[in-house]
Order: sequence, then structure tokens, then C-alpha cells
Amino acid sequence: MSEDEEHSLPPGFKDIQRCPECGSVRLARDYESAEIVCMDCGYVIDMKIADQGPEWRAFDNEQRDKRSRVGAPVTFTMHDKGLFTMIDWHDRDAFGKKFDAGQKAQIYRLRKWQRRIRVSDAMERNLAFALSEIAKIINNLSLPKSIFETSSIIYRKAVKEHLIRGRSIQGISAASVYIACRQCNLPRTLDEIAVASNISKREVGRSYRFLVKELDLSIPPLKASHYISKFSNQLVMQGKVEEIANKILRAASELKLTSGRGPTGIAAAASYVASVIVGEKRTQREIAETAKVTEVTIRNRYKEIVERLMFIVTL
Repeated sequence: MSEDEEHSLPPGFKDIQRCPECGSVRLARDYESAEIVCMDCGYVIDMKIADQGPEWRAFDNEQRDKRSRVGAPVTFTMHDKGLFTMIDWHDRDAFGKKFDAGQKAQIYRLRKWQRRIRVSDAMERNLAFALSEIAKIINNLSLPKSIFETSSIIYRKAVKEHLIRGRSIQGISAASVYIACRQCNLPRTLDEIAVASNISKREVGRSYRFLVKELDLSIPPLKASHYISKFSNQLVMQGKVEEIANKILRAASELKLTSGRGPTGIAAAASYVASVIVGEKRTQREIAETAKVTEVTIRNRYKEIVERLMFIVTL
């Protein structure tokens, strides 16, 4: 029996590693008779072992869903991690009977206090408001749930370290989303985060630098290749354009043309050159508006790429 198999066994079964009769390590657990049996000689090693499964049986998915008592998974996107209870509004008991007038008044008071105690102190109120702001940014940018979870964890760390006092909740929330995008290698710029959060880019950048410094976060550097797919999708270009743009970026990186340049500018210029080569040309203005850079930036990066990589481009 391997070490991994041994650790995966339930309590009581882990202690028995070999058959005392023949010394075999090929042991089987019989769930119906609750016995541990040697698979070589058939010797019953132990009897009446405890069943670690549920006490109920289900014969189809509908029965399994009804009888299972497992709640929703824990999530960091809610201030109470999703471990809350709700008092139903149907005014009926567990048997489906309606409440009388006195019971209805009592349940109404219980519901009211239930809502109040869900957000009991200042920290929970802060978390509830901030997580709603993060959710708003995530929805505006159509970001995946993994970014929501990661940014919520980052904000919780900031709250735990008492870094929120005296600072804008919206700014810290937007910075948490930007850090989550950087950590998950999802290309989003400060400008996009600022527009989605309805605050200034300067405020988002200040909060971002503050969180990175105080929480000692590891932020991977931005790469121009992360923006190629994004620009190709937004400009509705062929996959061939994206492939050639990535090749251009790799060649430019080997010649150190990307060092000291903004990743969005160099990615936009590579996309422009690739579109011209494939014959699916987009104007510099279109690409500049998509990449949120100026046409001058694209023109300068384009000239560097064409001259150093010795392209012959016919416009």
C-alpha cells in the first residue's frame, strides 16, 4: 500500500497495513458488511467498522439533492463569507401551515433583527460596502469570478492590517481589482479600472502603490503579449493576425525593443504591423482608441519595429 493510499484511508483503516495471516498489503473495505478483508487469502481482519458516509441513501439525483444537508460553499466575495441564515417570507412553518397573527408579528421582528445583526460592527459595514463596490467594478469590466475572489481577499488583508482608515474605500477597492488582474495575468489598464470605478486614475494608482508596499505583494510585470489577444478580439481580427503579432513581439523582445516601452503601445504597434502583413488592415486611429494610447505612440513604435526587424511594409 502506497503512502498516498494510506493517508486517504478513513480512521480505523489506516492502522491496519497488512494481513496478519499471510502478510499481504492488498486489503479491501467491504461497505455492505462493514469488514476489512484480505484480497489474497480472504481473511477478515476487522469487523463492524464505522461508515464515514451519510446516514441516508439516494437512488437518483433528485433524492440526493433533497436529502443532502450541505450548504453553499464559503466565498470571500460576501462580508460574512456566505455563512448567513435567511428567514423565509412565506409565513409558513416547516409543515406548510400558515402562521397566526401573533406568530407573524414575532417572525417579522425576528427578520428585522436578523437583517440588523448581519452587519454588526464597523468592520463588517466597511466590508459590505467595499465588496459591493468591487462587484460593481467587476460587472462593469465583465471580469471572471476568480478576479472577484482574489480582489476580495486582497481587500480583507488590507482591512485586517488596518490600512483602510483615512483612505477612500472606492480607491482601495479599485486598487484591489487592479492588483488581482495583475496577479492573474488579465490585461486591464489603470485607465479602464478608473473609468469602471468612476474615480480618477491618480487615486487608483496611489492606492495601488500603497497596498503593494504595505502588504508586500508580489506583482508580476506587465507583458505586451498579454494585450495582443485583447486587441485582436476587440478589433475583430483573424487569428493569423494575433499569431504574427506574437512572433513580432518575440523578435522585438530579443532585440530589446520592448525595454523601457509601455506594453500597450508596443502591443498596439505589433498588432498594426501584423494587420498590414495579413491584409486585414486597421487604421492607427482605430488601434489607438482600442489600446487607449495616442496615434503618435503607435507611429513611433511602428517605425522602430519596421526598421530594426527590417520589414518591408506596403501601406
